[in-house]
Formats: sequence, structure tokens, C-alpha cells
Amino acid sequence: MAEQPLYNQDVTKVLSDLQTDEKKGLTQTEANQRFLADGPNQLKEAVSTTLFQKFINQFKDFMIAILLVAAVVAAFTGELVDAIFILAIVIINAVFGVFQEAKAEDAINALKEMSTPNANVIRDGKDMSVKSTELVTGDVVRLEAGDIVPADIRIIESASLQIEEASLTGESVPVDKVSTTLAATDLPLGDRANLGFMNTNVTYGRGIGVVVGVGMATEMGHIAGMLESSDETKTPLQENLIKLGRILTYLILFIAAITFVVGLARGRETIIDMLLTSISLAVAAIPEGLPAIVTITLALGTTRMAARNALIRKLPAVETLGSTDIIGSDKTGTLTQNKMTVEKIVVNAEIYDAATTEPLSGTVGRLADILALNNDTKRTENGYIGDPTETALIAFNENHHRDIDTLFSEMPRLAEIPFDSERKLMSTVHPAPNGYIITVKGAPDELLKRATKIEMAGNIVALSDDIRAKLLSINSELATQALRVLGFAYKLTDTVPEEMTSEAVENELVFTGFTGLIDPERPEVAQAVAEAKKAGIRSMMITGDHRDTAAAIAIRLGILDEKDKETAVISGSDLDNMTENEFAANVHKYSVYARVAPEHKVKIVSAWQKKGKVVAMTGDGVNDAPALKTADIGIAMGITGTEVSKGASDMVLADDNFATIVHAVEEGRKVFANIQKALQYLLASNLAEVISIFVMTLLGWHILAPIMILWINLVTDTLPAIALGVEPAQKDVMTQKPRGRSASFLSGGVGAAIVWQGILQAVIVLSVYGFALTYPVHLADAEAHRDALTMSFMTLGLMQMFNAINVKSVYGSMLGKQAFQNKLFNWALLSSLVVMAAVVVIPALNPVFHVSHLDSYQWAIVLFAGISIIIIVEIVKLVQRKIFKKG
Repeated sequence: MAEQPLYNQDVTKVLSDLQTDEKKGLTQTEANQRFLADGPNQLKEAVSTTLFQKFINQFKDFMIAILLVAAVVAAFTGELVDAIFILAIVIINAVFGVFQEAKAEDAINALKEMSTPNANVIRDGKDMSVKSTELVTGDVVRLEAGDIVPADIRIIESASLQIEEASLTGESVPVDKVSTTLAATDLPLGDRANLGFMNTNVTYGRGIGVVVGVGMATEMGHIAGMLESSDETKTPLQENLIKLGRILTYLILFIAAITFVVGLARGRETIIDMLLTSISLAVAAIPEGLPAIVTITLALGTTRMAARNALIRKLPAVETLGSTDIIGSDKTGTLTQNKMTVEKIVVNAEIYDAATTEPLSGTVGRLADILALNNDTKRTENGYIGDPTETALIAFNENHHRDIDTLFSEMPRLAEIPFDSERKLMSTVHPAPNGYIITVKGAPDELLKRATKIEMAGNIVALSDDIRAKLLSINSELATQALRVLGFAYKLTDTVPEEMTSEAVENELVFTGFTGLIDPERPEVAQAVAEAKKAGIRSMMITGDHRDTAAAIAIRLGILDEKDKETAVISGSDLDNMTENEFAANVHKYSVYARVAPEHKVKIVSAWQKKGKVVAMTGDGVNDAPALKTADIGIAMGITGTEVSKGASDMVLADDNFATIVHAVEEGRKVFANIQKALQYLLASNLAEVISIFVMTLLGWHILAPIMILWINLVTDTLPAIALGVEPAQKDVMTQKPRGRSASFLSGGVGAAIVWQGILQAVIVLSVYGFALTYPVHLADAEAHRDALTMSFMTLGLMQMFNAINVKSVYGSMLGKQAFQNKLFNWALLSSLVVMAAVVVIPALNPVFHVSHLDSYQWAIVLFAGISIIIIVEIVKLVQRKIFKKG
């Protein structure tokens, strides 16, 4: 039989099981023994990766391994320049990767840093202060307002004790804590009213509790363990690159093997010659610059996002945002402001908007006075401290420019009956112009039971059954809108009551009004949700708050339709009652998840991922960290977010603005489109090189040397390809549906364009070679072949650069000013053309690259052939647009 949960156990049993005493606590000797047995009350640190390990990890990609092998073979066969070129590109790419990884914070260590430094405990019957790390199970601790709960505890005594658990449960309203045994079973964290949890905040009252869990045995430790055990999710970008690398690798090995066999079968080349030819093919086929180009494009996107308050911690997250299907957002502090606010007031049995109520006079003024007087909020240099609901009541007065300092000085508190969770009321006594005033606040239904009169428009009249029924109806109406309703009343007396008890004081009251409070939504979120919906992205709310509150906020934000509030909202307990298969089959039905625990959030994210969806998760609390880490992209709040959530995230919002996510999605989509353009450009070029070398080998022509291929790739893979990474976004980028996880870099017509443009370039290169042999400038066979090879080499290089203009759109025309809007691209293209031509124009470089000096006639052929790629591609695109309605 499973052990009974702590919240279902009587305090006496808990103390007995822990072998401790409520009044005396543990002895110091016993505490020392338990400390040696259980270890310190802190969270376990994760093992970090050294810089060297990060560097080595960069070389685990199979394409990189092929390049390294090619470099080694090139070095052993005397092609040292080729080997150096390949190694340089590989090492630069590795350095980029290490630089990004080195900046990531460790989530477990951040959890550890949150630990409170001291705790007030009872040992040997004496009160003392010890480091929180020295607490052990069985320690009896005292709690007061302002304290941080140092470990998981079972409440022994509670005097109006309230603990704010938003960082753990996501609920912004403090929880009233009790010492009584709870009868209900399977309670979520937020409803375990007789337990306190490590690193939550005491906002009101005082209490005593016995430590029942320390370190990794706490709820906070449970989350740390989830973080430690959860696997890093590969982003769509990483999956795409892995898939592409695998395809290219197989093609490279296949084509190189065929070329090697065919070359040897012809009997005109040696094994070394064919080995060098195979290396040339490998170098031609592998887009050496692709990892660096992707990294640079992502880095440029990161810079642009940072300017818009989206700080990227992991580079692939930039592109992942662009493919996001689902955004699962925590409510408190993310969709809402995490700040209670008076939204409605009820006076004269009518509802009014709190912000527009002017002036505060008559009954409204009386209500405002009671809000301030019946209040335990403390003013400090850093603002107001206290229960968020009470500070909201003070803020209501200040927002209406009332002089509450004068009110406090003229009407100081003389006596009080503190709030307790059983009677749900609080009363205070103050001097008044003609005697004294007793103010009472609390639960509306309890208050109305004790009121006999009501103040209406400044007049005190009897509280009739009809008015009472109307007020109760108003209370229910406000509650369905997720407002927290408080009632206020008063009565005047000639003297301060001698006996400050509920029976003696809280009766014959004059009802004044209600206040409806809420943690309001951020003003910009509704528009952001609408923009996300327009972009085909589904927004969901995942919160620890109550079902009604969550549903009401979701409706106000546009996440949930009014008609779906019964069917599209699910609670954590409902989730527990569903099998994984049942939930996976129904996950699409739900837009709001209420009263959920951290493991529920991970379950939700995982269910969507199993459906092939790319999931982004936003959050700011400790409770969000595991889901942030599991999601394809975790998004933490920069201002209100804990270090834990930031450490587990891929991106941090510097302004805590949900709308920033939408801007980041737009940037992510642009980044993907630009990587796609660069990929089309690089692979079409590499395909042309492979086909050219393969056909040249079959025909017995001189083939392009490895250094020629590397030079073309170095010139074309750098500036033009990088410049494609900063192309402006297309106008319809945020009206397209998300690509999703199944999409690849080759989708959307890109794969087909790579093939036919690569073949086209190869045909033009081979045609130039054949033309140069047929109509040679030099009659000697060796010189004719050298001229033909040089012309082919230059044609291939120039044509690839001109094709960079074509790839800016798969189907759209690039004739006109749109081809040259990107100034960086214009300069990159011009610079690359000059550098490419230099190896032929400058005689000293001719022997290094195995080329000859071309005359004006030969240059004219090269230029015509190079520019022809633009003309031919434009014609093909025109046909595609006209016949197939593309673009």
C-alpha cells in the first residue's frame, strides 16, 4: 500500500515519524547526525562541459569527418594548399560553435543560487539562526512575512500565514496556509494548504513548520532532477542539416566510387590520379562553407533580434522560431502582469470600472477610505510590501490621487482582529470625527451575513433581502469573470470595543461595497495572439491558476473562444486521469491548461511534438524550466524570469513582452528563407561542379583541380552567400502557415531548382570547354586544354555568382530593382567577381591555380556564358509562373 501523502497525515504522526518535538525541535547532536547522513540542503550541481570538450564535439558531424579525411589524403598526395584550405574552413566553423556554447548558463546551478542564506529554527528548545544549507528533516522552523521558505515543510501552526508560490505553481495569489489535516486526495501543489515549499515567499502572517524534505528531496529538487534528466531537443534546423548531410554523404561516396572505377577502367590514369580526382569530387560536392554560412546567417539574425529585445542564447533557436506551430505560454507574469489590480468596484449595488470612477466622494470615497485603513501593506524605500491584493487596494487610492498619508495620520489603527481563513474576515478600529469607526473586509458572502444596513448614495438604509440577493448575484457575476471579489463594511461606535472578538465586533455592519481584483493581461498580448493566429500559430495557456481564472483571461486575450470554454479547458487532475495515448489523441482540443504541475507542462509539450509540431514554450518561473528545456524553443522572461528559467531557455525576452515573440517569429522565418536561398545557391553550384568533373573524367578531358574547386567555393561561398543571409523579408512572410517539423530546406521548390540549375550550369561549363577545344586560340594540344580548362574554371565561378541573383526567389523574377535592394549583396558580388578574375588576370597567380592567361576573345566567351545563366533562369521562371501558376 502506498504511503499516505503528507497533507493527508495528522501533524502528530508527522512529528512522530520524523522523531522530533514541536516545542524543542531536534537536539544539535541529532541535527549533526542527520546532516552527515543526508547531506546539505542544496540542489545538486550538473557536470559542466569544458571548452576543449565543446571544441571536440564540433567535429562529430559526418560531413565534417569526410572533409577531414579529404584533407589528410590531399596532404599525403602533395596537395598541401588544398589540405590547408579544407582544414581552415573546418576549424573556423568549430570555433563559431564553441563561442556560442560557451555563453550558455547552467540551469541547475541557477537553481542552487536561489537558496536562501539563513533559516530560523528551534534546536534544543532554543531559537537560533542557521544557514539554510544546514537544515535537516525534523528541524522545526519559524516563518514570518518577508521570509523565504528554506525547505519543504509541514505546517504545525498558522497565524494568518500566507505564502506566494507563483514561482512554483504559477498562481499569483498567495495561498492561505493551515495546520489542519486535509481530507482530499490527489491534490495539486497549489491546493496543498498545509505544506510549504522551498524557495517560495511568505507574504503575510507567521507560522511554524517541521522540515519534511531537503535538497533534491524537495519539490524544487524534483524540478532540478527533471532538468538534469531531460534530453536536449534537436531543433528543426539541426535535424534538417543532419538529414542533408546524410544525403550528401551518400551521394558523394557513390559518385566518387563510380568516378574512381570508371577512371581506372579507361586505363589512362593511375590510382593516385584517380584518388586526386575523387578528392576533387568530394571537395566539389561538400558545401564546405555551409556550416559557417548558416552560423553567420543565424548570428546576423541574432543581432537583429537583440535590437528588438529578443536575446538568443542558442543560435539554432533563431531559425526554430520561424517553424513554430505551437506557443505554450505560462499565464502569470507572461500573459499577465503578475500584479493584482482593482478592475471593478461595486457601490450602490451597481458595478463600475475602477479606472474611470471619478470623483471618489460619497459612498465611493467611504469605500476608498476603508480599502486603505483595513490594510497591512507597508511602505518601504523600494515601494510597497505586503499581500498583492492589499497593495492593489493602496494602488487604487494612489491612482486616484488620494492623500492616504494624511488619512493614516488622522485615523491610525487602534485595535484589530487579524484575518483568519476560517471566518474569512479582518477588522480594524480607527478614530473618527464623532467617535470611532470599525472597518471590516473579507469574503462577500460572509460579510453580507453580518451586515444589516447598506450605504446607498451617502445614505444608510436597511439591507433588504432583494438588495442582498442582487449583491450576491453581482458577486457571482464578477467571480465568473475571474475577478477576486472582496467585500467591505463598517460601523460607527462611541468607544473602542473592550473585547476584540468576532462575536463582539463583526455584527450590525453597514455594507459599503465590493472590489473586483485581477492579475490583468498585458495590454499588447491580445494583438500578439491575433498576429500569431494569422501566421498559423496556435497560442495556448499553461498555468497553475484556477480553471475559471485561466479561462476568463484566455477569452480576453483571444486564446479561447467563449463557446469553447467548457470543452477547450482541461485541468492537471484531468490530465492525470488520461493515458498518454488518450491525451495524445485529444491534445488538439485544448487551448487552456489549468492547475498543472511542472511534469504536466512537459507532457503537454511532448504530446504536441509527437504530432510532429514544433513547440515553443514561454515562462518565467522555476516551474517552467523543465518544459522550457523540453520544448523545441524555450522562451524565458528577462525581467520577471528566474535565473532557472533563463538557464533552461533558448531565448530570453529582455522586455518580458509577449509581442516580442511575434517579431522574433518573423525574424526566424526570414532567417530560414535566407538560409534556403544560400543553400540553393551553394548546392546548385556544387552540383554543377560534380557533374562537370564527372563528365570531364568520362570524356578524358583535363579536370578541375582541387585547388580550383576550393578557390571557387571559397570566393562564392563567402561574401555572396553571407550577403544572401541579410536579404529583406518577403511581404507575406507572416501570412504563410508554419513550415512545421516535416518541412526541409529543399521544400517549396528549392530542391527542384537546385537540380535543374545545377545541371544547367554544368551544361554551360562543359559547352565552354568543348567550344574552346573546337575553336582553340593555341593549336598545341596541351595549351588548348589548359585554355579550355581556364575558361571553364572562370565560367563556373562567374556563373555561380550571377546565379546568386536568381536564387533570391524560387519562382519570382529578379529583373528590375528588386535584384539590387540589398546593398551588402551588391558589394559582395562585385568584390567576388574581382577576386575570382584576379587569379587569371595576375600572371604570378597562374601557375598556383594551374590556369593560363586569357585574351579578350576568350574573356568575351566567359562573360557571355556566365551572364547567360540569368537569362535562361528568368525564362524558365516565366514559364513556371504562366503554366504552373507558381510564385
